[in-house]
Amino acid sequence: MTVTNLEAHAYTLEALRNKKGFICDMDGVIYHGNLLLPGVREFVDFLKRENKKFLFLTNSSERAPKELQQKLERLGLEVDEKHFYTSALSTAAFLKQQCPGGSAYVIGEPGLVGALYEAGFTMNEVNPDYVVMGETHAYSFEKIERAVQLVRAGAKLIGTNPDLTGPVEGGIVPACKALMSRALVAPIELATGKEAYYIGKPNPLMMRHGLSLLGVSPEECAIIGDRMDTDIVAGVECGIDTVLVLSGV
Repeated sequence: MTVTNLEAHAYTLEALRNKKGFICDMDGVIYHGNLLLPGVREFVDFLKRENKKFLFLTNSSERAPKELQQKLERLGLEVDEKHFYTSALSTAAFLKQQCPGGSAYVIGEPGLVGALYEAGFTMNEVNPDYVVMGETHAYSFEKIERAVQLVRAGAKLIGTNPDLTGPVEGGIVPACKALMSRALVAPIELATGKEAYYIGKPNPLMMRHGLSLLGVSPEECAIIGDRMDTDIVAGVECGIDTVLVLSGV
């Protein structure tokens, strides 16, 4: 029997719909900036109607889950706060495991700082255990200069995510709305000769956190994203079926 492309496509879609859990990126998949993308409302309705386990897993460290929940609410989507997980939370969980009660010099927004405080970290610009870089609107030479000094003095360099660019309403900008982690960490790496360790996708650590929160196995889950170098690679490396959408990067 010959299977047509249309039949194969239908089979693949049916297998996808039968997944127990869904991990979904946000920027470029759910919205561009403050613009909800076509089909998202129907997708969320499907997840709720079929009682799927789902998690919006974002490499953005700027906002806390409550703020992301409120953003979707402003865009007309009712999603509980428990369905959001960020690279800031993953970074905080990792550092708490590595150095309980440690300290960090942070260049980032409130979502990252708050996650680190919740993990028991203190802020320290004298002799911190880590220099942590996330996306930020407050990028300055003075902050980078201080970060370089601290890394040279022994602080470990951490990036929340490896993204270089990101989608907004008007197109693609250097890393999501403001600037994201890897685009900002590069000057510190070059000046110190030290490579940062990035926590966000495609790091398997973040994916394992996501699967644990959902309570599903990799085989029972699918990841939906707009980036080959983060979302899709993360899924492939963790044995999760992947779905690439063309609405973002």
